[in-house]
Amino acid sequence: MTTPTTHTPVPPTGEQYVLHHDGSHGPVEAVITEVAASLRSLTVDGHDLTQSYDDDRLPPFGCGIVLAPWPNRVRDGRWVHDGTPLQLDITEVDKNNAIHGLLRNTPYRLVSRTADSVTLGAAVVPQHGWPFRLWTTVTYQLTGNGVRVTHEVTNQGAERAPFAVGAHPFIRVGSHDVETLTLTARTVEHVAVDDRLNPTGFEPATDGGDWDLTGGRAISSLALDDAWKVGRDDDGMIRTVLTAPDGTETEVWQDGDWEWLQIFITRIFAGPDGPTTAVAIEPMTAPADALNSGVGLRWLEPGEVWSGGWGICRPA
Repeated sequence: MTTPTTHTPVPPTGEQYVLHHDGSHGPVEAVITEVAASLRSLTVDGHDLTQSYDDDRLPPFGCGIVLAPWPNRVRDGRWVHDGTPLQLDITEVDKNNAIHGLLRNTPYRLVSRTADSVTLGAAVVPQHGWPFRLWTTVTYQLTGNGVRVTHEVTNQGAERAPFAVGAHPFIRVGSHDVETLTLTARTVEHVAVDDRLNPTGFEPATDGGDWDLTGGRAISSLALDDAWKVGRDDDGMIRTVLTAPDGTETEVWQDGDWEWLQIFITRIFAGPDGPTTAVAIEPMTAPADALNSGVGLRWLEPGEVWSGGWGICRPA
């Protein structure tokens, strides 16, 4: 006779790494997941900087996940390496693309952990349409007013390998209704796309037109799933800001290697009280279809290591 045992269900996203830091703006707390190394929640002094999701579900719309070894889309999942056509698995079936890399459903390994930081690692192994082996890590380090996220990529293979990296956080400004927020970014070029959201070219985004976000645009007036090349401030950093009517802000910053930005707005994000508006501000090192265009794509020699970062904060 089988003896019943106590069973504690494991969340779909695996281990939940809870971080805490006593910051200059009050306590900073975050939850990072084992699967896809997603940023499931981030708060500063009790104020939400990100849109969260319940631990009994998968990340809605890829909420908070790491995008590697490419962000966004590869048209038809096809690309050519050294004259050889390669076919990636189609993971965006309705648009016939390969989307958001190869680690979306991968459990990351714990590399190191402290009370206010965690480093998780995962290998990108050779598979359909991808003949390379990369070792990737992501470190979440809480700061006095948010989180610093550092990505590292190592080529573990015998030949040079391409890569690009992105992240998919949905951003909040405390409890403010997302529809009331204003979005500001130093946009330079907008990525024009076809009906499958694959790039067809670039157009100016500094002329005050529809794609210029430098002066601030109301979320309520926008319907976006679009990418831009973005400009740097005087200190070399790239900043995208959501501002509430009372002046409260949440900022997403990117270092110099992260020159691209995707903005995605959905009005059917699964919130605790039903569908709600949510805005993803996605730092990227390359735009969509970089494996074909080469735009923003980086190549690592065997044994070479790259690192770069971005973060979220509540400005003073």
